[in-house]
Amino acid sequence: AMERSYMSLLLLLIVISCALAKDVGKKDSKDTTTKPKLPQTLSRGWGDQLIWTQTYEEALFRSKHSQKPLMIIHHLEDCPHSQALKKVFAEHKDIQKLAEKFILLNLVYETTDKNLAPDGQYVPRVLFIDPSLTVRADITGRYSNRLYAYEPSDISLLYSNMQKALKLLKTEL
Repeated sequence: AMERSYMSLLLLLIVISCALAKDVGKKDSKDTTTKPKLPQTLSRGWGDQLIWTQTYEEALFRSKHSQKPLMIIHHLEDCPHSQALKKVFAEHKDIQKLAEKFILLNLVYETTDKNLAPDGQYVPRVLFIDPSLTVRADITGRYSNRLYAYEPSDISLLYSNMQKALKLLKTEL
């Protein structure tokens, strides 16, 4: 009987600490100075071990302050092209390694910033923004009708475009 009461006490403590953690989490969201460790659901499967920002505003802020370029992936959960690109992106070891040098954001909705849709709102599309907060419209994929679209077969082009976004950065600063 002793063991059982210890177990129920332990469970009670776990429940209480979870409830407290929730309350703390609520307070943190208002206080922008603290950076709460966000759950990895923000990756939406594009790279669970990478650090993803939550909003476009936060991504711009972090890019400017860290002097790292920003990579934005627009996609939709129920779009087969998005799903296919996500799979090769997440499994590409070199891309996942290189992505650590970027501020990262993936969006399943459009922002009000028209600069993020230079040639329309389609998915998937990948855009780079440098720390001066300029959209790098010059870094394009291989399709003239959808300049920022990538198919799974274009993954090496996306990789070299990521390198380009980093390289140009070094020469400009």
